[in-house]
Amino acid sequence: MPPENPRTWQNWAGNQLATPQRAVTPRTADEVAAAVRSAAGDGLTVRMIGTGHSFTGAAVAEGVLLRPTALDAVRSVDTATGLVTVEAGLPLHVLNRVLDEHGLALANMGDIQEQTVAGALQTATHGTGRDAAGLVSQVAALELVLADGSTVTCSREERPDLFDAARAGLGALGIVTAITWQAVPSFLLRAQEEPMKWDEVLARVDEFDAANEHFEFYWFPHTEGCLTKRNNRVEGPAEPVSKFRYWLDDQFLSNTVFGAVNRVTHLAPATTPFVNGISAKALGARTYSDTSYRIFTSPRTVRFKEQEYAIPREDLVPALRELRSLFAKRDWRISFPIEVRLLPQEDAWLSMAHGRKSAFIAVHVYHRDPHEDYFRGVEELLTSLGGRPHWGKLHTRDASYLEKVYPRFDDFRALRDELDPERRFANPYTNQVFGD
Repeated sequence: MPPENPRTWQNWAGNQLATPQRAVTPRTADEVAAAVRSAAGDGLTVRMIGTGHSFTGAAVAEGVLLRPTALDAVRSVDTATGLVTVEAGLPLHVLNRVLDEHGLALANMGDIQEQTVAGALQTATHGTGRDAAGLVSQVAALELVLADGSTVTCSREERPDLFDAARAGLGALGIVTAITWQAVPSFLLRAQEEPMKWDEVLARVDEFDAANEHFEFYWFPHTEGCLTKRNNRVEGPAEPVSKFRYWLDDQFLSNTVFGAVNRVTHLAPATTPFVNGISAKALGARTYSDTSYRIFTSPRTVRFKEQEYAIPREDLVPALRELRSLFAKRDWRISFPIEVRLLPQEDAWLSMAHGRKSAFIAVHVYHRDPHEDYFRGVEELLTSLGGRPHWGKLHTRDASYLEKVYPRFDDFRALRDELDPERRFANPYTNQVFGD
C-alpha cells in the first residue's frame, strides 16, 4: 500500500483546505491499522475524510490523510434481521440502493445522500421525524481502528460506552472502518408539499408535528412565505412525480434557476428581498409518493455554507419569532431559505438530540457570500437557549460551552483520554471542540 502523493484537499463548499504530509487509500481495516501505526511511528496525526460535505474542519488532515474510496464493500446483508454491514467509504446513495434491492431501508435520513456512511454518521447527520430518529439511532455495531493500531467492534452489548460515544465521535476516538446498520423493511412515503404563510405555520407547528411522521418547513427570509413538507407512509402503489416535473422542480428550478438567483443576489444584495418574494410566490403545492429514500433526499448542486443548531423542542416557536425580528434589526440580505426540522431524543452521547426532543434550525448562505455576521447573530440567539451546534456545520463553540449543554461530554473526553492519550486523531477542529 504505497503512499500517494500528497495534494491539497478541500471540502464541497470550498471553505476548508488542507495539505497533509501524506495521503493513503487503504483497502481494508488492516491497512487502516497499518497506516495508523506508521503515522504513530512518524509522530503524525491521522484523519479519514469523507466526501467533504462538512462545512467545519472536521475532516481536515494535517499529518496523514486517509481516503475512504477503497473501503466501500457491502460485507453482509441479513434480510431476516435487517442487519446490514458496510464499509466506511460506501456512499449513502449506494447504501440506499443496496438496501432497496434487498427489501430494506433506513428508517429516516437527511436530505443529501452524497456523503460516505462514516462521514454522515460521525457528524450525527439527521433528518426530521416524529418517531424515527437520526443516523446514530439506526446503528447496531461499529468497527473501529484505535490509536494503538488495534481493531475493535462495539455495540450495545459489547463495549457499550465506546458504542454510545463513537456513534457520533467526530473521528476522535478511532477510525470507523465498518458500520452495521439496523435497517427496516422498505416502505413508501407520500410527500405533501404546500406553500403556507409564516403565521399559519407557527400557529400549527405542534399540530403538524403530532400528525405527521416527518414534518419540516422552510421560511424565505424577508417574506411571509414558507414551504411545508409532510411525509407519511402509504401502502402504494407509488405515484412519483413525472420525469418532466422532477426535472422542472427539483433540477431546473431548485438548482439551475436557484443558482442563477444566488449569483444575482451575490452581485446585488439589495435585490434579495424582492427576489425572495418572487420565489416564495412561485412555490406550488404537489403530492407524490415513492420509495422512502427518494422522498427523503433531493439533489443539491448550488454550493452554500451552513450553520445548524438543535434547541429544546418547546423553544422552537419563540426562537423563530426572535430570529425573524433580527432581520428587522440587522442589515442581512439572505437569499437561502431557513430550514426547520424536528427529531425525538437520542442516546448517543454527542448527538445534538441527546436526552431531549429537539428542533433544528439551519441557516445557509451562498458559498461566495460572507456568512460571519449572519451566522454569529443566529448563533447568539440559539446558544442563549442551550443550542447544540451540528458537528459538521459552521459554528464557533468550544469545549467551555459544549460541556454545559452535553450531559455526557466529560465522559466522552475521559474515554478519549484513555483511548487516544497522544491525540493521534486530533486536528484543529477537535482541539477547538474538546479543549486540547
